Amino acid sequence: QVQLAESGGGSVQAGESLRLSCVTSGETNAAWCMGWFRQGPGKQREWVAFILPDSRTGYADSMKGRVNISKDKNTLILQMDTLKPEDSGMYYCAAARGACSSFAPDYHYWGQGTQVTVSS
Repeated sequence: QVQLAESGGGSVQAGESLRLSCVTSGETNAAWCMGWFRQGPGKQREWVAFILPDSRTGYADSMKGRVNISKDKNTLILQMDTLKPEDSGMYYCAAARGACSSFAPDYHYWGQGTQVTVSS
């Protein structure tokens, strides 16, 4: 059993920052890929960032330069800066047993999400 639990969401003004955390527990594996996705109202779930087991990272163009993904023991972190209203949505962390991907179906485990709201 694998559990992922996100926290850190909230309501902020445009230009502000948020730091999201995802605590992993259960039968996780250090060789897995970890990622963040988001889903805005009426939109499909979209990839934000991932981190490989060797700590290499990948970022979606929409957030590149404004976001940093990292991991510390059993916690996955997403630092988001200079937030925009279009960044609003539910943010999910996810784990993939295989290679890193920007494709949501490639991830096997998901958290419940944490809401981010950015107002202008």
